[in-house]
Amino acid sequence: MEQNPNLTLEQQTICFQKGTEPPFSGKYVNFHEDGTFVCVNCGQKLFTSATKFDSGSGWPSFSDVIEQGNVKLQEDQSMGMLRTEVLCSNCGAHLGHVFDDGPTETGKRYCINSLALDFKDKK
Repeated sequence: MEQNPNLTLEQQTICFQKGTEPPFSGKYVNFHEDGTFVCVNCGQKLFTSATKFDSGSGWPSFSDVIEQGNVKLQEDQSMGMLRTEVLCSNCGAHLGHVFDDGPTETGKRYCINSLALDFKDKK
């Protein structure tokens, strides 16, 4: 899938150059509306507000994806550490990383860049 021409330069950097927004800077860090978080590039559904939690990390965090096939996980050895990168399975946009230190029954913490997300209100 192609890159959405409406993305800002910051969104392009996050999604297609694997950038990271500064902690506590994203619009969805302290966001508590009811709805669905989608890929900013292609609109694929990724997370629901029901799985969002405050991890204190500075990025929106989720305990699970909306549907397992909607994200792709791959090994990331950048920055001198081993992590698991989270990508949109539809368009390949970099979303963030997932860690095994979540507080819910899944044990997962999907740590996602606000700039890689758009929000669809439940209403």
